[in-house]
Amino acid sequence: MPLFGRRDPTPPPQTTTTHKSGGLFGRRDPTPPPTTTKSGGLFRRRSSSPHTTATSPTKRHSGGLLHRGHEDASISAAKQALIQAETAEREADRALLNARAAVRDAKEHVRRLEREAAEEARLAKIKQSQAKAIGKRGKALGRHDHA
Repeated sequence: MPLFGRRDPTPPPQTTTTHKSGGLFGRRDPTPPPTTTKSGGLFRRRSSSPHTTATSPTKRHSGGLLHRGHEDASISAAKQALIQAETAEREADRALLNARAAVRDAKEHVRRLEREAAEEARLAKIKQSQAKAIGKRGKALGRHDHA
């Protein structure tokens, strides 16, 4: 008898199924063997139940670190709502900046119009004073009666 081996009195019937090795920490769930004896390595498990967690439609994995691709629907909905809120906030900030720029441009336009109006008023006063001076000179004309 070998030192690390085990021998059953009746050898199990040979089947032609291929098993994929799962490695040192792997897990395999083949079809149930004809006998109820369980065997496996140090860290391996063999399930004799036909309903395992991988094939059972009613049992779900909880996620964890290794199943990050599968998120809960409420978590993904919350993430989506957060993304939409962040996008809306960025758009609101952009709109606020655009509104402030529009107000700044409008105020500058009003100041420019006021400066132009003040300049036109100054030029109108100068023109008025010049016209008044010319009017005084024009009154002096016609002193001589040419009749």
